[in-house]
Amino acid sequence: MNRSSTGERRDFVDHLIAQWERERPDLEARLMAVPGRIRRIARLIDRRLEETWGRFGLGQGGFDVLAALRRAGPPHRLSPTELYRALLLSSGAMTNRIDRLEEAGLVVREPDPEDRRGVLVGLTPKGKEVVDQAVVAVVDAYRELFAPLTPEEWEILASLLRKVLGHLWRRPVPPPEGGVEEG
Repeated sequence: MNRSSTGERRDFVDHLIAQWERERPDLEARLMAVPGRIRRIARLIDRRLEETWGRFGLGQGGFDVLAALRRAGPPHRLSPTELYRALLLSSGAMTNRIDRLEEAGLVVREPDPEDRRGVLVGLTPKGKEVVDQAVVAVVDAYRELFAPLTPEEWEILASLLRKVLGHLWRRPVPPPEGGVEEG
C-alpha cells in the first residue's frame, strides 16, 4: 500500500475511509479507523487462538473454563454457578462445556463439602497440564501477533483500550437476538 502524509504505510482501512470520504464527504469517516482496525485485529486474533487451542484439543469455550479454574488457585475448583457467572454464560452453556471437558478427562465434578446439594468442578492433573501448556502457547501467540509494538506502545494501547472498554461497560450494548451471548 502507499504511504500517508505522516509516512506510515496505508492499509485497507485507510482505503475504505478514503472511499467513504469521496462518496460521503458529509460523514466523519475517520471515526471508522479505530473500530475497523479493532474488528480486523479481533478476527485475526480469533483465528490464531482457535489454531493454538486446537493443538491442545480445545476451543475457546473449553480453554476459558480450564483457565478460570486454573486462575482460581489451589485446589482449582469452582461451582458451576461461579464458572458461568465468571464467563458470562447461561447455565446450560456451562453444563455443556463441563460435560465435554469431563469426557476428555480434563475436569471432574465433585461433591461440595460445604453444601450437600452442591457440586464443584475441579481440574484433573491432566487438565492442569493441558491448560498450563495452552496458556503458554496463547501468550506466545499474543507476543507474535503484537510484535511490532514496543513495550511502551503496548502499555499505551492497553491503557487506551481499557478506557474505551470502561466507557462501553457503563453503556452496555444489548445482547444479540436470543439472549446471552454464548461465546
